[in-house]
Amino acid sequence: MTAWRVPVALAALALAGCTSTVDGAASAAAVSVGGTRVADYAAGQQHRTTSVDYAESPPVGGPHDPQWADCTGTVYAVVIRPENAVHSLEHGAVWVTYDPDVASAEDVATLTELVEGRSGLFLSPYPDQAAAVSVQAWNHQLRTASAADPRIGQFADLLTYNPETTPEPGATCENPGFAADPPTS
Repeated sequence: MTAWRVPVALAALALAGCTSTVDGAASAAAVSVGGTRVADYAAGQQHRTTSVDYAESPPVGGPHDPQWADCTGTVYAVVIRPENAVHSLEHGAVWVTYDPDVASAEDVATLTELVEGRSGLFLSPYPDQAAAVSVQAWNHQLRTASAADPRIGQFADLLTYNPETTPEPGATCENPGFAADPPTS
């Protein structure tokens, strides 16, 4: 008689990936990775389908697109919309970016090795950022001169799906349609 409850419960969980109103309790928690900049975006930011003028570049929070970027260890070869990336940050992901005009091929290979296949991480080029490499989580950013900086891995380990800093803990990172054809503008 209770056999039907398990599939119903699983379906409900699958559909609960994201809502316009968020009940998360993320805060600008202290982090132990030196050089991390901390912002103060509250949970429950608005969904927008238009471009957002963010205070940080790359952004670390704020209003964002209703569709999140796939963050299941995805390596993007193209620049993705920051509005989609910020939504992934809200889900607890860490977005690793590099300036394609500054980062070396070795940097990109090192970052790809860090990210590829690791749930909660995604990598993309981000032209004209303030450093060769930058890593973002909700309310947190670390900029480095190269991918060899050990703080990048420390940042990812500390902040990926961190329940203290994630506005939507438990939200999915999967979005295969986005990964297959990411919007770039």
